[in-house]
Amino acid sequence: MADVDVLVVGAGPVGLTAAAELRRHGVDCRIVDRLAVPVPYAKAIGVQPRTLEVWDAMGLVRGVLDEAVPHLGQLVFIDGKPGPRVELALPPDVPYPFATLPQCATERLLAEHLARFGTEVERPTELRSVETHPDEVEAVLAHADGRTERLRARYVVGCDGARSVVRKAAGLSFDGDAFPQQHMVGDVEVDWDVPSGYSVRSVHLDTDGAMDDMLVCIPLPGRRRYWLSMLRPSAEAEGDGGSNARDGIIHGLGDGRGPDLGQIQAVLDRLSPEPTTASTLRWSSTVRIGHRLVNRYRSGRIFVAGDAAHIHPPVGGQGLNTGVQDAYNLAWKLALAVRGLATEEVLDSYHAERHPVGREVVDRTVRHARSGLGGPGDDAETVLRRQAQLLVAYPDSPLIQPHPADRTPPPGPAPGERAPDCHGLVGDLATYPHRLFDLLRTPRHVLLLFAGPEHASGDAADRLAACAAEARRAAHGLLDAYLVTAAEVPEDARPVGLRPPRVRDVAGGFQDAYAPRDGEALLVRPDGYLSGRFHPAVPERLAAHLRRTFA
Repeated sequence: MADVDVLVVGAGPVGLTAAAELRRHGVDCRIVDRLAVPVPYAKAIGVQPRTLEVWDAMGLVRGVLDEAVPHLGQLVFIDGKPGPRVELALPPDVPYPFATLPQCATERLLAEHLARFGTEVERPTELRSVETHPDEVEAVLAHADGRTERLRARYVVGCDGARSVVRKAAGLSFDGDAFPQQHMVGDVEVDWDVPSGYSVRSVHLDTDGAMDDMLVCIPLPGRRRYWLSMLRPSAEAEGDGGSNARDGIIHGLGDGRGPDLGQIQAVLDRLSPEPTTASTLRWSSTVRIGHRLVNRYRSGRIFVAGDAAHIHPPVGGQGLNTGVQDAYNLAWKLALAVRGLATEEVLDSYHAERHPVGREVVDRTVRHARSGLGGPGDDAETVLRRQAQLLVAYPDSPLIQPHPADRTPPPGPAPGERAPDCHGLVGDLATYPHRLFDLLRTPRHVLLLFAGPEHASGDAADRLAACAAEARRAAHGLLDAYLVTAAEVPEDARPVGLRPPRVRDVAGGFQDAYAPRDGEALLVRPDGYLSGRFHPAVPERLAAHLRRTFA
């Protein structure tokens, strides 16, 4: 018998997300990290709107909103002259903006959230080896007191970075390459008058039009505090070989000393859009950038996520956010497997869904690092939504309802796409309106049954109620259902107190966001993606679809 359901290796943002979500789903887990204390540096700083949606559903977004700062846009300068100004303004249907927050603060907030479930990170505890067996995984852990522990876990999740011990133990490949340039990064304050909330990208071009010098400054919480990224002068890099080139993988922070204030000031003197002085150096480092992708996200009872699965340029702040969503995608599936309620397709779907996402992110960030943002035919809103990770979708997943190839898709989000938020839903017992995300803030599947004039009462309404009852049985009770009535349906069309509970779309926001048809059922997964749309809603069809997920 296993000692623990899941062992999570690595306590960065990805591992902490995985552990917190496993605990929220009721799974017994341990999380270990080889470092004695968390790294107290900014490191990854970009927080995308979709990640804020994930943290909303997890129940920790308030702390993030209190500490993060908005990232409003970017000011571009080319050879000292102003270039195109980029505004990071999303449409009002997206509840959260782009933001920045130092990674050390992100990890602290996630660790505090995890501790509310009674789980602490075990430090310093190093994973020495992993051996898989048919019914469990045996891990050897080395503790600070010299003690060696043999731990049996039902599953292991490797969130242990680019040089992942878990990935190597699972025999997974990690193919890719590295950029030749070396970078310097620093966390400093500058005394300029650049508009608050805007980042700065300043480049110098050589006579052939190629970039030969670069400065990127991204705002952080605090007064005129920025995260700076700069090219490392070739003379300093010569003979270094990349101090972080270990195990053949070149990626991440260097082992040596980073730039001092004088070196940072020299870059500002060359490239700052206005004369400025750097001060209050909190941290600095050298950086090398690789781009690699694991061949499989799952090997039996072992899974990898975050940098253990994909590394790429930091363009657009995609890395941390992609890893967080790896963990969010995996946790609810592992929870069902631990309970013995998941089909084998559920665990296989982690690779099927997230590997294409990792491939797209690696390819796109490499392309953007070489040629800038955007792509052929992309309009500004598409670029922003992609950067915000709102366009991630799983249409080809084995868990998603397939759409017949010979039919035109109906309007509204399709199965496999993110379930958008909306406002103005009013329940029978609250005098204030709800957001749809309030109903989705649960570790269960959610079934939304839309009732227009023809399905708000009588036999048609009873059929929708029968759909809810059958769906709950198929999901072993791990499903919440709501009857959403159209704005034009009278409040007294259905007696109060019946099941499923009713919410009224009084503002029409649900109809605007989803374009539901009268009598349609919309099924939302625990990770906030549409699993299927069924019109007309029929109990047998819903149950058959849920059996893709629930054994």
